[in-house]
Amino acid sequence: MTYGQQPGGPQNPNGPQYPSGYTPPQPMSPEDQRLWATLTHIGGIFFNFVAPLVAYLVLRDRGGFIREHTRVALNFHITVAIAYVACGVLSVVVIGLVLFPIVAVLTVVFGILAAVAANQGQFYRYPLSIEFIKQ
Repeated sequence: MTYGQQPGGPQNPNGPQYPSGYTPPQPMSPEDQRLWATLTHIGGIFFNFVAPLVAYLVLRDRGGFIREHTRVALNFHITVAIAYVACGVLSVVVIGLVLFPIVAVLTVVFGILAAVAANQGQFYRYPLSIEFIKQ
């Protein structure tokens, strides 16, 4: 591809097709990817699956590192949201009241571990996470 030429179009018909005037997302620097991956994991602690969902939708095309971190964070926090719903249902028989703080503590601990790994430029896999969103 030559300079100034957009992917897709007559020169590259198999590439992604963008509307005229649209500029595809530019890759982030490794430092920016680490920063946003860290913020995604921390945001998941405070805003459950909403922060990782927004980060995944907005940042997934900006680099492989950020794509993987937002994907695993989103999968984990969807799993946590399901666990919170299960705790709410099980609170009728008291066990949910015991499980709720355990889930909350695990969310904070695993979120901090993931944020530290992201800040160091390492990949992280959340334990106990269901993989809803694949590669």
